Amino acid sequence: MNLSELQTLCNDQGLPRFAAKQMADWLYKKKVQDISQMTNLSKAAREKLSRTCVVGCSRPAGCIVSTDGTKKYTFPTSGGRFVEAVMIPDGDRATVCVSCQAGCKMGCKFCMTGRQGFHGNLTTAEILSQFIAIDESEGLTNAVFMGMGEPLDNWENVSKAIEVLTADWGFAWSPKRITLSTIGIPDKLKAFLDSTKCHLAVSLHNPFPEEREELMPAQHRQDIRDVIALIRKYDFSGQRRVSFEYTMFAGINDDKRHADGIIALLKGIPCRVNLIRFHKIPDSDLRTCPTEVMELFGQRLTKAGITTTIRASRGEDILAACGMLAGKVSENGSTGNVCS
Repeated sequence: MNLSELQTLCNDQGLPRFAAKQMADWLYKKKVQDISQMTNLSKAAREKLSRTCVVGCSRPAGCIVSTDGTKKYTFPTSGGRFVEAVMIPDGDRATVCVSCQAGCKMGCKFCMTGRQGFHGNLTTAEILSQFIAIDESEGLTNAVFMGMGEPLDNWENVSKAIEVLTADWGFAWSPKRITLSTIGIPDKLKAFLDSTKCHLAVSLHNPFPEEREELMPAQHRQDIRDVIALIRKYDFSGQRRVSFEYTMFAGINDDKRHADGIIALLKGIPCRVNLIRFHKIPDSDLRTCPTEVMELFGQRLTKAGITTTIRASRGEDILAACGMLAGKVSENGSTGNVCS
């Protein structure tokens, strides 16, 4: 619940309005797991709340560790499925990659999540559990909504999670610590850009709409040209950033024509392009692009004035890298070391 919902709860339960702020403090700052621990509420109030309410934090069903230190946590959902959250350590940074849906409707051909089909939206509580219930909760520095699912397709719950994360009564995070990654759903994207100051990452993967649709069937409904036109209406020259994610496939989207297509599409937008190595998934004829081709591609973008990086792969050995999340519980940690 956000603060206004907690206030409504207090009214319904006959509790003073200020108790809502106390509950928010226990839930989101102290991160208690049971209403009985909210000791500045009266014993009678706690007993009354406990009859109708629960804290609702889900615990991980499993966790495995990559050789590079990346951790993949598996969480159960109320729909009987599992989703995965990935914690990526990097020096003094600890980034959690959060899921927002079980499966995904978008059907991108290079993504394991999309192959599952769609099995339901996560609740706000299930999203926030991925921040609260992992071992690194207190040391997290950044978050990306870049796990399983399309965040804007579950905007109601994702937006409330972002509210909890950034509100003074919640986690009190700066929105600059949060990035939302999307295929691009213009009406929901507008709501995100208008209501938050979080960073934006757009899944591009091909600058030509017809070719993009071959990789990303949702292009038929969510045209990248409409997404770019909307982005141009907002200011990304200051602290808020927009980046474009570009997974490279050998012989598909990795030549001069595609580089020049990106340059033309993004002209005038202060942005970054992240080139991503394709991680091979079962039963796919897509091939990984050679590193030297990726480097030449990036150099061409850089020469045109677009800041370009080649993203380092993390957690590939435990199927935690981009496009590899499938929401499956490993047996005995067989794809990595079991978390302590």
